Amino acid sequence: MGARIERITAYDKLPRPLRSGVIAIGNFDGVHRGHQAVLERALEIARREGRPAIVLTFEPHPRAFFQPDRPLFRLTPAPAKAHLLQALGFNAVVEQAFDASFSGLTAEQFVERVLVEGLGAGHVVTGFDFHYGKARGGTPETLGRAGEANGFGVTVVDAFGDEGGNTISSSRIRELLRQGELPEANGLLGYRFTVEAEIIGGKQLGRTLGFPTANMALSPASDLAHGIYAVRFRRADGSLYDGVANFGRRPTVDEDGAPLLETYLFDFDDDLYGETCAVSLFAYQRGEEKFDGLEALTEQMKRDEETARAILQKVEPLSPLDLQIAFERS
Repeated sequence: MGARIERITAYDKLPRPLRSGVIAIGNFDGVHRGHQAVLERALEIARREGRPAIVLTFEPHPRAFFQPDRPLFRLTPAPAKAHLLQALGFNAVVEQAFDASFSGLTAEQFVERVLVEGLGAGHVVTGFDFHYGKARGGTPETLGRAGEANGFGVTVVDAFGDEGGNTISSSRIRELLRQGELPEANGLLGYRFTVEAEIIGGKQLGRTLGFPTANMALSPASDLAHGIYAVRFRRADGSLYDGVANFGRRPTVDEDGAPLLETYLFDFDDDLYGETCAVSLFAYQRGEEKFDGLEALTEQMKRDEETARAILQKVEPLSPLDLQIAFERS
């Protein structure tokens, strides 16, 4: 995936060698094709001007800060987002804490403290709908004027539509994933939807049935459709394995349990406990079902494996980014 990206916790902690960079600003949840239009423009300018390429994003997502009682299905929590930005070629990502103090900055203070004093911005790139500062008082137009006054360039990228002309958005992708519409969601992302988590212990039932699984607990806010997926699994060392995964509550054996992502890796026998791994979802095979006993469940698992193997034998990368995430071995 190239050089490791530097993750920085606040705008005033940017190392001196990264100052005067090209700053792409946004939440970028999902780093979907619309976001990539903004990010690629920033990378182009950085290469042309010989500047570092940096992303300024916010943690937690501002919506989670303003509506804490409304769970947000994050497409890319901070570590996953950083990996995608690294794959695109950014030097650093500033994961700015979005709290009461930061959200209280006026538009003018945001420019002065964050962009000028903190980041020393040489150029700023945003999307067409970018607003900043308290009560969203800053707009692309005011940012352009601020750039002229403070000596940094400003580029505003127009809306990016899909093949049907519809705007690509994170909320649209979230809804597709809720419905199990994986091909369309992946098409809007420009890569296979991928989750990252630590491998945890389970009840060992899969091993008893001949299908040992690597188990991940996703965020409680995850609204991914429950069911069976054809997947590709990446270990921390970059090695890749095909597999079939179930996300859900396992109604045949543990109907009241918390949802887990349980991945059976083909032709694999090793210890993964405690390792942070990634699972890329290629196809939604079927919804979660309750079977009449373990024998019926085992027979269906065999059919699911066969289907997943057939699907994964024929897949091709959706983009250079997808190639790096789900096809290339480190």
